[in-house]
Amino acid sequence: MRNPTNPLMSCSPRLQAMVSVVLLALLSNAAMAAEDSDLAKQLSNPLASLISVPFQFNYDTGYGSAEGDQTTLNIQPVIPFSLSDDLNLITRTIIPYKWQNDVSGMSGKNQGFGDSTVSLWFSPTKSSFTWGVGPIFYLPTSSDRELGVGEWGGGITGVILVQEGPWTVGGLANHIWSFESDKINSTYVQPFLAHTTQDAWTYTVNSESTYDWNTDEWTAPVNLMISKLVKIGEQRVSLQAGARYYLTSPETGPDGWGTRLSATLVFPK
Repeated sequence: MRNPTNPLMSCSPRLQAMVSVVLLALLSNAAMAAEDSDLAKQLSNPLASLISVPFQFNYDTGYGSAEGDQTTLNIQPVIPFSLSDDLNLITRTIIPYKWQNDVSGMSGKNQGFGDSTVSLWFSPTKSSFTWGVGPIFYLPTSSDRELGVGEWGGGITGVILVQEGPWTVGGLANHIWSFESDKINSTYVQPFLAHTTQDAWTYTVNSESTYDWNTDEWTAPVNLMISKLVKIGEQRVSLQAGARYYLTSPETGPDGWGTRLSATLVFPK
């Protein structure tokens, strides 16, 4: 009785080579998809050991009596440092550039840099959940008083989150005081929930709410966003689009609906 013949072994060497190439390509694509999904999930973690540079455009309306509008480009490089086997330092700088139109009555058009912030989070590497805490600094980088307070300030900031399967849930918060006057006394709270798919799509809902202790007023938008990690040449980029709605805000605005578009350059370690 003859042993059954393996069809692949009976094929020509050229066909065997072609099948091998196809199998290797499929395995390679599967590995790349898993890597992209992991990177996309890391982008939902503000404390990830990952260098990223987001360019985030925000458009809002409803400012002041003239219902003015504002477009803001936030440049937000995030750079992690390993201080020891047990501790990381994650830095995030936010540099805003603004285009404004009638944001304070009939104030006309204006553009330039706003005030910047630098957050420093010290994060332990060995913990049952991810967390970090540290100082935040407020820098008077605004090119015009209509674009920022223009004072030195600072405070404390913290992040806490859990990542389980495709889900990320957590929150980021800070409080900033002015070092020069009483113009800045605000608390920022950002709860977030994100779901990342195996093909590197991420769906996120969050709120980026600020409470002004001087005026006892909240600015509380809810953001709904979708992003996709892609590869352009050799560079991985996360592309995001979303919308927000302001649940409450001061009479000076903004209010109603706003939009967000962003592109994040990702540099895996």
